Amino acid sequence: MDWFEKLPGYQRTPAGLEWALWKRLPAAFGWGTALPLVAGLLFWLTLPADRDWAADGHAMLLIYQLIGLVVFIWSLLVTVAVGCVIVMVMKGPAYVADAYQHPEHDATWKS
Repeated sequence: MDWFEKLPGYQRTPAGLEWALWKRLPAAFGWGTALPLVAGLLFWLTLPADRDWAADGHAMLLIYQLIGLVVFIWSLLVTVAVGCVIVMVMKGPAYVADAYQHPEHDATWKS
């Protein structure tokens, strides 16, 4: 039995928005990671060297917000990637399923 026997006569659905999004995911990942990290690095470099980080609540809050922004962007991109994969699989070729014999149609089954 061929597990990947394609259904005869199927029509493949044309590619849509999922491929455009899929191709842009690496760039979005790079920019979405780099920009907040560069902003945090520039903020850190502009601070005086003798500044007490533990006492400066605003500086720590900004750093935590930038880390949260990076994590948010990553989770958003993972969600979009999963959605793209689901649409790609659903638009793929149709395969022949195994036949399921219902018990009512079985010749040996008697009521």
